[in-house]
Amino acid sequence: MSITAKKLAEKLGFSPAAVSMALNNKPGVSQKTRQLILDAAEKEGYDFYRISSKDKIPGTIYFVFFKKHGAVVTDTQFFSQLSEGISERCREMGYKLNFHYLWDDDTLQKQIENIRYSDCCGIILLGTEMHVEDYLHFQTLTIPIVLLDVYFETIQANYVLINNVQGAFLATTYLIKKTQQQPGYLCSSYPIMNFAERASGFHNALRSSGLSSSKSIIHKLSPSVEGAFLDMIEILQQKEPLAKCYFADNDLIAVGAMRAFKAKGYQIPEDIAIVGFDNIDFSNIVEPSLTTIHVPKKEMGKIALNRLIELIRQPKAAPTKIEVSTHLIKRRST
Repeated sequence: MSITAKKLAEKLGFSPAAVSMALNNKPGVSQKTRQLILDAAEKEGYDFYRISSKDKIPGTIYFVFFKKHGAVVTDTQFFSQLSEGISERCREMGYKLNFHYLWDDDTLQKQIENIRYSDCCGIILLGTEMHVEDYLHFQTLTIPIVLLDVYFETIQANYVLINNVQGAFLATTYLIKKTQQQPGYLCSSYPIMNFAERASGFHNALRSSGLSSSKSIIHKLSPSVEGAFLDMIEILQQKEPLAKCYFADNDLIAVGAMRAFKAKGYQIPEDIAIVGFDNIDFSNIVEPSLTTIHVPKKEMGKIALNRLIELIRQPKAAPTKIEVSTHLIKRRST
């Protein structure tokens, strides 16, 4: 049987009013006292659903951008649509939203502590640049967390992410059928978990089509338009072998490579066909328009926010992994 607020007050030596203010996230107690009461309530099995079954809960949701190496540009349309979905759902549910950037440096633990003692009632943590060891810093928080755009096999947590393997499999299989050629791979030169999953989908598609992964030409490019362009120009100047078609880790890499190929006189798709991933806005306006994998980015943001609200209302809910499906958009680059 769960402990009552009155019994919790007696056990901790606080007044019932102080315990009530802390549990309901109302002003009148210090952040230190509030956290002490919340920690004790969770330990004693307090039924938070009693106070969280309303349409909204006081407090602010934090959308936290974790920045490790800065290779992922978070002001792109991909991340702006994620943010838009989260913002819209917060407004509908009556929550305040705070956009927060955390850098992986000597102040990281202090930054996390500042969140702990703020008015934050839940965190959507953008983990695109995150590795397993990075998330360990966040596991000390008692605040509900949903990890967005990343997944760790060894960590039990709540995840919302793209079905990267499926998307890359669709793209690569389409390339093989369309061109009847062994596809090459334009992969990120920075280690990003999403891209590792896309690599799995690429190689799965090769095996499914009876092709050998060892025969695919792979170029490592920076995950930005300008970076990919400069890297590919260097590859072309060095006269490295080229494939007749490529799957790219994302649209930024694909567009950068396309610019380089065109600058060196190659025709797309006649000489080289390319498929990207993400379906960001300008993939439809580049010349030629880019065949790519569509990700419902705004909907992903809403799904993450919905899951976070469930966790706020039911802190003991079992962890879940939610994968958002993708589909192929056929354009003129293939």
